[in-house]
Amino acid sequence: MPLDQLLIDVLVCPVDKGPLLWFEDEQLLYNPRLKKGYEVRDDIPILLVDESRSVSDGEHDRLMDKAQRQDVPETGLAGRPPGGVRPEGGGAGG
Repeated sequence: MPLDQLLIDVLVCPVDKGPLLWFEDEQLLYNPRLKKGYEVRDDIPILLVDESRSVSDGEHDRLMDKAQRQDVPETGLAGRPPGGVRPEGGGAGG
């Protein structure tokens, strides 16, 4: 069973509070800014920093290429205005 769209709309990275890429076929939520991957197990996103995994440069390139080719959805859209631009002060350091 895929993640619920409402959940996808509100999920953000627990570290920088930015959007994640949702690779449904790999059950992976990915933060390309930090090169961190978060697994989804039994349809439950595991957004614990201690359980995240670092992604190598090669895997990052593969995931980003796949995201472009397959139009992979981005999470956290509910917290952003139309156009995908985060409000000022959003994210890390804001």
